[in-house]
Amino acid sequence: MNNIFRKAIAAALIATGAAFSAGAQTTATVVDRPQAGNSSNYTSFRAPLVQAPLLKLPVGAVQPKGWLREYLVRQKDGLNGQLGTVSAWLDKNNNQWLSDAGDHGWEEVPYWLRGYCSLAYILDDDDMKKEAQVWFDSVLANLKSDGFLGPHNYENGNPELWAQMVMLWALQTYYEYSGDERVIPAMTNYFKWEMNVPDSRFLKGLWQEKRGGDNLWSVLWLYNRTGDESILPLIDKLHANTSNWTMDNDLPNWHGVNVAQGFREPATYYMYNGEPAMLQATYNDFNEMRKRYGQMPGGMYAADENARAGYFDPRNGAETCAIVEQMASDEILMGITGDPFWADHCENVALNSFTASMAPDMKSLRYITSANMAISDEKLHGPSIDNNLRGMLSMSPFSSRCCQHNHGMGWPYYAEHLVMATTDGGLATMLYAANETTAKVADGKEVTLTETTNYPFDETVSLTVGTDADVAFPLYLRVPAWAEGATLSVNGAPVEVAAAAGKYVRVDRTWSNGDVVELTLPMDITYQNWLQNKNSVSVNYGPLTLSLKVDEIWDAHDSRDPAFVQDDSHWQDGVDASLWPCYVLRPGSDWNYALDADSKITVERKVWPADNFPFTAENVPLQFKATGVKVPSWGYDETGMTDLLPTKYAPRDASSTPITLIPMGAARLRIAAFPQATPAE
Repeated sequence: MNNIFRKAIAAALIATGAAFSAGAQTTATVVDRPQAGNSSNYTSFRAPLVQAPLLKLPVGAVQPKGWLREYLVRQKDGLNGQLGTVSAWLDKNNNQWLSDAGDHGWEEVPYWLRGYCSLAYILDDDDMKKEAQVWFDSVLANLKSDGFLGPHNYENGNPELWAQMVMLWALQTYYEYSGDERVIPAMTNYFKWEMNVPDSRFLKGLWQEKRGGDNLWSVLWLYNRTGDESILPLIDKLHANTSNWTMDNDLPNWHGVNVAQGFREPATYYMYNGEPAMLQATYNDFNEMRKRYGQMPGGMYAADENARAGYFDPRNGAETCAIVEQMASDEILMGITGDPFWADHCENVALNSFTASMAPDMKSLRYITSANMAISDEKLHGPSIDNNLRGMLSMSPFSSRCCQHNHGMGWPYYAEHLVMATTDGGLATMLYAANETTAKVADGKEVTLTETTNYPFDETVSLTVGTDADVAFPLYLRVPAWAEGATLSVNGAPVEVAAAAGKYVRVDRTWSNGDVVELTLPMDITYQNWLQNKNSVSVNYGPLTLSLKVDEIWDAHDSRDPAFVQDDSHWQDGVDASLWPCYVLRPGSDWNYALDADSKITVERKVWPADNFPFTAENVPLQFKATGVKVPSWGYDETGMTDLLPTKYAPRDASSTPITLIPMGAARLRIAAFPQATPAE
C-alpha cells in the first residue's frame, strides 16, 4: 500500500471516529469529548446529577513548571502573597472573619483567601499555609448554632450572602488539601440554614442575586462528597432566586464581573435538572455578551465596569476581576461539558488579557485593561470609560479593593486545570504549560505525567509517563481549534491523526515507564476581522494575539499621592509604601498605525529569557515584522484616553512604515485591534 493511500484511509477512519493503530500497542482516535463514566479514582457527580466527563484534580496534584511556575513565585512575592501585611481590609484587628465585633474584611478576606490558599498549597509554602490556616481555623471555630457561617451582614434587611459564596470556594480548596473533617458539617449546616431562609429574603441584593451560581456550584461540590440528599432542594431554591440567566437575546445584568460569573449558572443548574436548554443558555449568554460588546481580541468584552450601549470600542475593557472570574467559569465549564471550546477560550483570556493586567513583578495591577490602550494613567476618563474615578487605568497596588484582593485566584486556578482526570480512568491535557502531574488512572494506579514545553511560544508539547508498572489508560490530548494539521508521535513513532482541530486525540496504550508522547500544534499567522468595530483587524499566532510593540515609559509614583488614591484604598499601619508604588505608563513611540494586512508578516524568534518570564516587551521570545500606515488624526480624546478607532474615511499616510508586533500579553501598552490601511469600500 503506497504512503498516500495509507494516509487517506487513516484520515477517513479518524474523521468518522474510528481508530487508527500505529503498531500493536498504540491506538489514536479523534473524539469530540472524553467519555463520561463514574470515576473510582476521584469524586464524581453522584446521581441524580449529570455525570461530568472531566474532574479537577486535588490542589497540588498539578505542579506547574517553566513560565507558569515563575508567575506563581512572583505572585507569592507580589501583591497576593504579601497583601495580608499591606491591605487594611485584611488587618486581623477587628476583622469580621475573626470576630463578631469586627467592622471590615467582609468581601476582601474570602476574595483574597481563595487565591492565596491555592497558591500556598501548590507551592507547598509553609509560611503561607500557616497564614491561611489562621483564617480557616477562625471560620470553622466560629460557626453559629443555627448553621450560619461567617459575618452577619444585611442589605435592606435581608441577609447578605455574597461573601459566604466566595469563602465556600476557599473552604473547598482547603478541604481538598487538608481533608479537615470540620469542613463538611460546616458547609452542610450552612446550606440547611440557607434552605430555611424565606424566598422573600433570599439572595435579595445586587451581587448575591446575580452570582447565585457560585453558591450552587458549592452545593454540587458538597453533595458529590456526602450524598446527603437533604441539601438537594437547595439547588432549585438557588436557581429560582438567582437572576434569570436564561433570557432570550438578553442578559439580566451588564456589569462586567456579574456577566463573567453569572453566565455559567444555567450550565451549573443543568447538572441537576438535566435539561439541555439550560446548558445551551450558558452558550447563548456567552455569545450574547460578545455579540454586543466583545468585538475585539483577547477574549473579554468592553464592559469597563458596566457595559453601556454605544461603548464597544476596543479602547473600552474589562476589570481584572472580570478577567479572573471568566477564567474560573471557563475552567468549570471545561469539566461540566468536556467541550474544548472552553479551554481554548480560557487560554485566550489568560495569555492575552490577564498577563497584561498586572505589572511583571505582580505588585500592582490595573482596574481596567483593554485591547487598545495607548495610555495607562491616573486621570479621570469618564464618560469614555464607565466609573469616572481616579486610577482606573494606572498600575496600582490599590486599583480598587475588589481586583486588589480577587486577582490572586487567576494563575493558581489555571495551574490546577492544566491536566484533569477523565471519568473513564484516564487523564486529559487541557491547558498547555510545563508541569508535572501526579494522578490516579485505571483502577487506582498512580502515575506521573511530565509535560515539557514553552507553549504558547513554542509549537511542541512533550509528555513523559512515569509509572513503576505497566498500566493501560486513555490519554486525551486537547487540540486547539486553531491548530490545523496537528501531529502526534509516541516514542518517536508517528501516529496519524486528522481533523483533530477543536477536538481531542484519545491515545490508548498500555503505558510503560518513560513512554513519550509528542504533540505538535502548528502555529500560523491568521487574521480576524471585527466587522462591528469598523472592520478592524487583529493578528493571531496560534493562541497568541499580536499587538503593536510600543515603547513603554514607566513612571513611578507614591501610592499615597491623592492624585492616585481611591476612596476604598487603605493601608495597614506601618507599611513601607515605597515598596508599593503606582505606575503611569506612557508611550515612547508612535502607536497610531493602521495595519497593512496584505503585506507579509514574518516571525523572528529570540532566546528564551534567562529569568523564565516571557510576558514583557523586553523578554518576549517572539516578535513579528509587519507593515503599518500612520493615521495622523488618531490620538487621545478630550478625556486624555485612547480615542475611538478611526473610520475608513480618516486619512492615512501615503507611505507605509515597518512596524513590530509582539504577543498582546507581553504589551502593557498596546494596539491589538488595528484599523485597516486600505479600508474596503
